[in-house]
Amino acid sequence: MPRSKLVVSNTSPILNLAIVDRLELLRSQFPGVVVPEHVWMEVQEGGRGKEALEQLRETGFLTVEPTEEDELFHELLEGIDVGEAAAIRHSLQRDADLLLLDEKEARTVARRHEIPCTGVIGVLLKAEADGEIDSLEQELNSLRDAGFWISDDLYRSILEDE
Repeated sequence: MPRSKLVVSNTSPILNLAIVDRLELLRSQFPGVVVPEHVWMEVQEGGRGKEALEQLRETGFLTVEPTEEDELFHELLEGIDVGEAAAIRHSLQRDADLLLLDEKEARTVARRHEIPCTGVIGVLLKAEADGEIDSLEQELNSLRDAGFWISDDLYRSILEDE
């Protein structure tokens, strides 16, 4: 029997989807999402979106797991923040099928370890392809309004590829 797809997330993708009230996109695209304890601690420090993520955890869709703080974890901390390092280490530890990660430097590190990645924009692109959202531009604007940084070049490129 094949195992379910294992998806691990860093803070940014899940928190930003919570802030723009689009957590249902995670449910439609994945069987569940795992976050390392370090990521959950970052979520708890955040303001907006925290309550929605706590509710998602109560449903069992979002689970929090410990991450091994071994030599690799500490090595990863040299170039990225603790949540990103924990998400990458946890993805390796659990042999994740996908890592939700937005930050460019952390994605570079994840790719070096051959971890497939997507981020909040990737989730939105899939949702658009599946007909789950009406306007990708509106969703990107909501993210930007919420404080998620998208370069003008990337923004234009995404919308031109529609």
